[in-house]
Amino acid sequence: MGCSNAIGNGEQNIEVQKRIGDENKYEDFKEITNNKQVQKVKEILDDIDWENAKVSMSHPPDYKFGFQYKNTQIEAKAVLYELWISPNNDNVELVIDAESKYIKLDGNNSAELFEILTGEKLSEVK
Repeated sequence: MGCSNAIGNGEQNIEVQKRIGDENKYEDFKEITNNKQVQKVKEILDDIDWENAKVSMSHPPDYKFGFQYKNTQIEAKAVLYELWISPNNDNVELVIDAESKYIKLDGNNSAELFEILTGEKLSEVK
């Protein structure tokens, strides 16, 4: 296990918060520390063709998530992603409010992203 330090400095976790009830209140839900999962989420987000749009959704986001460096010495501007589940549970919509960016992911990416972030299947959300 001697080599794992080579990338140790830039490793990140994803911190996920879940909305409680109908209000704009959130609780810490999950921390994703598995490097493969973190990289997969990054790949999905990097491949997105974001729209520049200020959107107004009918309710606060279902989840919020952001990347956190494991090494607290690394200073990075945290980007907060807000996630909504579509009414049919077949897509997720993402917003980066601070940058006025919006995207509705396709079914495959929606399902994969949601499952990594929550540990649940998108199609089984109640």
